[in-house]
Amino acid sequence: MELTSATRLSPVELRVLGCLIEKQRTTPEQYPLTLNALRLACNQTTNREPVTEYDESAVRAAAQSLGTKGYARLATGPGSRTAKYRQLFQEALDLMPAEVSILAVLMLRGPQTVSELKTRTARLAPIDDVGSVLGALESKELVQLVPRQPGQREERWTHLLADDHVPRSRSRHRTTRARSKRASPASKTASASSRDSSPSAALEASPPRRAPP
Repeated sequence: MELTSATRLSPVELRVLGCLIEKQRTTPEQYPLTLNALRLACNQTTNREPVTEYDESAVRAAAQSLGTKGYARLATGPGSRTAKYRQLFQEALDLMPAEVSILAVLMLRGPQTVSELKTRTARLAPIDDVGSVLGALESKELVQLVPRQPGQREERWTHLLADDHVPRSRSRHRTTRARSKRASPASKTASASSRDSSPSAALEASPPRRAPP
């Protein structure tokens, strides 16, 4: 599945999806999650940035919306009276477990440095080379590097899953920048012609006049 404007996520959808991924890996005995467990996971005060206070109706609506986008579904078994939810994000985007773990941390905690990702994904999946996983995600246009902000010592990575965040076209940016640095032969010729036809060039090219006897 390719990300489009229709499959990008709102803040509450990002929180719900991140929680489903996290709890699947950290507390598999409690997964899939009931609506109440999912609400509590969304609003917990640890490993969350920002801390939220979503009610059940908001969480339910987000989970249902994730279902229409192919990222989650109901997982109620035979005889179960309580609706439970599971994530389908990894299958939907054909991602590796390490890639999903990094995206989950970014969903739940916002932009992170490489060292922060190394530490905070350890609970979800051991990742030997965080940099190579980030490179793979960047090539899929799912993450991008955020320039270092005032007061920060390192650059940070952020996801590109939000409904208000459209990835840049890196190739177009490079092409435009290269074009601005390197003038074409035609433009150089035109520039030279304009210099030759300027009044100062004409004065320099004309021979000096002799004074009358």
